[in-house]
Amino acid sequence: MSKVLVIGSGPIVIGQAAEFDYAGTQACKSLKEEGHEVVLINSNPATIMTDPGVADCLYIEPLTPEFCERVIARERPDALLPTLGGQTGLNLATQLADQGILEKYEVKLLGTPLSAIRKAEDRELFRALMREIREPVPESFIIESEEDLKRILPTQVPDEHGRLIEFPYPRIVRPAYTLGGTGGGIANNADELWDIGRKGLKLSMRSQVMIERSLLGWKEVEYEVMRDSAGNCITVCNMENFDPMGVHTGDSIVIAPSQTLSDIEYHMLRTASLKIIQALGIEGGCNVQLAVNPESFDYYVIEVNPRVSRSSALASKATGYPIARVAAKIAVGKTLDQIENQVTKTTRACFEPALDYVVVKIPRWPFDKFASGDRSLFTQMKATGEVMAIDRTFESAFLKAIRGLEVKQKDLWHEKFVGQADEDLRLAIKNPTDERLWAICEGLRRGWGVDEVNRICRVDKWFLNKLQKLIDLETELRSMAGGLEDGASPEEIVPRALTAGFSPSAIENIVGVDDEFKADVKQLNDSIKGLMSGIEKETVLASTAAGRMESIEEAMASFAERVEESSQAKAGYDTFWGKYDSSDPAFLARFGTCVWLSRLGRSRVDRKSTRLNSSH
Repeated sequence: MSKVLVIGSGPIVIGQAAEFDYAGTQACKSLKEEGHEVVLINSNPATIMTDPGVADCLYIEPLTPEFCERVIARERPDALLPTLGGQTGLNLATQLADQGILEKYEVKLLGTPLSAIRKAEDRELFRALMREIREPVPESFIIESEEDLKRILPTQVPDEHGRLIEFPYPRIVRPAYTLGGTGGGIANNADELWDIGRKGLKLSMRSQVMIERSLLGWKEVEYEVMRDSAGNCITVCNMENFDPMGVHTGDSIVIAPSQTLSDIEYHMLRTASLKIIQALGIEGGCNVQLAVNPESFDYYVIEVNPRVSRSSALASKATGYPIARVAAKIAVGKTLDQIENQVTKTTRACFEPALDYVVVKIPRWPFDKFASGDRSLFTQMKATGEVMAIDRTFESAFLKAIRGLEVKQKDLWHEKFVGQADEDLRLAIKNPTDERLWAICEGLRRGWGVDEVNRICRVDKWFLNKLQKLIDLETELRSMAGGLEDGASPEEIVPRALTAGFSPSAIENIVGVDDEFKADVKQLNDSIKGLMSGIEKETVLASTAAGRMESIEEAMASFAERVEESSQAKAGYDTFWGKYDSSDPAFLARFGTCVWLSRLGRSRVDRKSTRLNSSH
């Protein structure tokens, strides 16, 4: 049995939170499955990976080369696995190798070789490799000192051959070996570049910063890729950002799988991602970020994370493919075709997941606790959490994710933007903030149109068209409160809204259901308590069966019989239906999701018969 030292995720900070605890826990369990003794070093005791039983031996110590060497000297591990603890583990492994500690104690580095880590993390080496394999990268300059930074402040700068070339603003600042875009930013002029560049040099472990051409407004796409030591590669998942380039992917709404890429674009970027991971020689998981021109087939490679990343946790949960578990097994020598798929139990890890649903991730920011904080978003991550929603359509998953944020806004309506002047609203749509989503919806609600809103914010028109449809449906629901004049039926509008993803409570708020009605519904529910036992489950199961409507009708009939047999339920129904009409929008808003109740209400429960009206 070999002994493996795993570097944990360290303190919870912006850009590196529970995602790497999730990955590290999977890795420890995966290594133990293969018969290895696991030694874990982590500075944060408030994690799952530090729970008893996850690792065979646990050290709660600072994640520094000095303390790590003491653990290595005491435990004498055969190998070190650094690629599952986020950027902290990657940087620490690099420092241990540079200081000769791994060589001194004969510790083998598992998974991705150190040379591959350096090629991916070192901006200059990465740029050179991309040019070597003929993958496009944005025009850029590598800065390693303040003197280098001064030379590129003008808009005309000398290239590697000494020729003056145009290098306009804005420019993107990307420090090497940092987490969550720390020290980076968007420089709109020389003064901003000087400030951001100097900060990036200080925060980079190698005092290295890349200053590159701005691709603001381009689409941002990510591919999660796996590779084993035999060179087998698969793409686990591809994801697309709702926000265009200029916003850190951790601060952007993310959709998986991509919705706006054509088949040609999808396979073009997939091929590029597989080519890059092969060239780097990564063994395990890796995240490739690319920018795509929405007006053409042009694309650029932005960067590669040669480790399990924050996006890997999202992709893993979205697809059911345990990326960290598989990466740990690849690190100890297994190939993709030798690793069992934990979900199917019949296929191997070399099969790519196929999604027949949509996943939407929306970041969660702490601005409700820091009201005076700067809400603007750029290339340095600010989100402290995120929610993930899964549904059959983008619209349903999108609305579900908004409800999961646990903020005041539960739908597409934000009172802050309702009375805002058009000029202020345009600025709110143009400048990325945590509230821009609701500003975009308000612009669509005012009739500005998809083309105009796209021109302002550069969010893809496909997403804006989907939001426009939701806004139109919201308008129809709102019109129910004032009475419908165009012949539309509430019985047709409410089910469409529910299917689109609006929750019953959201529909109540839009339609204007009052507290009196809610109290009456509660009283009705109390009177029929217990009668729903078994029927709701049967109906939910029936919704996926071939004989869906027949099964629902049977459930409705069964419920009607139970109502007739209960004097308490019958009295509650008489009271409720003596006061409300089943075609009332308030009724539909409350009971639109309960098909059997809604139909039962329209049939009024005939006292003389336990059967439903045959017309229903």
